[in-house]
Amino acid sequence: MLQKDETTRSEVIGPLGEAMTKDDLPSPRTSRWVIRRKAEVVAAVNGGLITIREACERYDLTLEELASWQRAVEREGMAGLRATRVQHYRHLHEEQARKS
Repeated sequence: MLQKDETTRSEVIGPLGEAMTKDDLPSPRTSRWVIRRKAEVVAAVNGGLITIREACERYDLTLEELASWQRAVEREGMAGLRATRVQHYRHLHEEQARKS
């Protein structure tokens, strides 16, 4: 679900429904990625606050890691970002894909 649009906005709606600017984003030095921080980065990219490239460079993320966060939010909401549930959700979606 990586977006290719390189335009940015000055404000987007964050994962909890609040207005979010670049100043509200997690610190570039973030090392502990809790659900809320991941969701904020996803909301910023999806809303056009920052580009994919900016997110990957700022947070030292791979495209695959960012894409997996976007898929998790799209499929399961913020709960999909919980590290302990990733395997569970992945298994559920693989099962659904096989049945389709």
